[in-house]
Amino acid sequence: MQGPTTMHDPSVAGPARVSEMAGRLAGSEILKIAGEIRAIVAEGHAVANLTVGDFNPREFRIPATLEARIERALRAGETNYPPSDGVLALRESITRLYREWLGLEYETDSILVSGGARPVIYSAYRAVVDPGDVVIYPVPSWNNNHYCHLVSARGVPLPCGPEEAFLPTADLIAPHLRGARLLSLNSPLNPTGTAFDRDTLAEICDLILEENARRSDERPLYLLYDQVYWMLTFGDVRHHDPVSLRPEMAEYTIYVDGISKPFAATGLRVGWTAGPPDIVRKMAAIVGHMGAWAPRPEQVATAEFLSERAEIDAYHAVMKDEVKSRLEILFEGMEQLRAEGFPVEVIPPMGAIYLSVRFDVNGAQDPNGEVLETNEDIRRYLLRRAGVAVVPFQAFGSTEEDGWFRMSVGAVSKSECAALFARLRSALEPLSAG
Repeated sequence: MQGPTTMHDPSVAGPARVSEMAGRLAGSEILKIAGEIRAIVAEGHAVANLTVGDFNPREFRIPATLEARIERALRAGETNYPPSDGVLALRESITRLYREWLGLEYETDSILVSGGARPVIYSAYRAVVDPGDVVIYPVPSWNNNHYCHLVSARGVPLPCGPEEAFLPTADLIAPHLRGARLLSLNSPLNPTGTAFDRDTLAEICDLILEENARRSDERPLYLLYDQVYWMLTFGDVRHHDPVSLRPEMAEYTIYVDGISKPFAATGLRVGWTAGPPDIVRKMAAIVGHMGAWAPRPEQVATAEFLSERAEIDAYHAVMKDEVKSRLEILFEGMEQLRAEGFPVEVIPPMGAIYLSVRFDVNGAQDPNGEVLETNEDIRRYLLRRAGVAVVPFQAFGSTEEDGWFRMSVGAVSKSECAALFARLRSALEPLSAG
């Protein structure tokens, strides 16, 4: 009879039990923060959770017509494996969406559907980047540092500040393009909620085209362009994309997109790419081996829904206004604090579900005499003292201890947004110079 199974004691020295890559892979900072928030809520404290890039279904439901179509697809027996590159009807629907909404012309062999946008990003990295290749990306930005680690790329982060709305310029990118394999951009940007203007993006596209024209015997430089928030822009802000600005960019641009953000459908896991057919075929093979397909009933339902512009417009007439109103409450409240002399700064909302906010209290002393040296110190202080949960830009690759944070509005009500400022004011008032 066998004795009880014993688990490995990680404190005991010996050969590594995981790969070098896995051993050095960092987990999600936002998930760590979520655990701390749950503990505080369990203690009975109110927390305005502005951390998650997700939607609370109590605040933001998916479109009712999409929900009904998913139910019909399930009842019709659409429950077997989908094609590895996506249901044909959905790929056709995406080509129509891009043609009618963005003026982009793609055939179905340039479209790959996957289980959300993340497999698209990972498979794009895998398809065009070899170990040691250079990947350029701005910081703050979402997870590029981790994807570089996963594929053993040499990441070149480009720090961007509020003066450029945290987005890179052509002048910032240009010195790093020689020999690079991939430039990864996102607009509207997670975590800042800012978006490229037409001229800046056009100048970047021109750089990429010039660099590729120079490469007679070298592999191309590709642009990974994450536009998963493109339907969520506000006011006079307009979304711009590379191929619309420079049609020649179609040969080098890999789009990242999906239904998760514009339709509050993060859990449905329907994402896609549009790109050069030869690259998309290799990405499809990678996704196929991972089995990272979007569920078939969701694909069938999404194919029908994306073809109904009136339904999309009707949904966004409400949903976008709800997102915008929350962002405006936070923006106006932060501006009021600034007007009162508090050390805060905020960028006007442009797109996505995020607001960039600075609490300029690095080096300040809290009521217990502790110095708030780092953004993490500030984050923990605001959470414990004000019940305001935010994410420092360090979670998005930044290394600067400058007080910048992301606020996300998808999981909070308008009343929660309004109510947090009394607590925030009380937390900021006692801070004294360290």
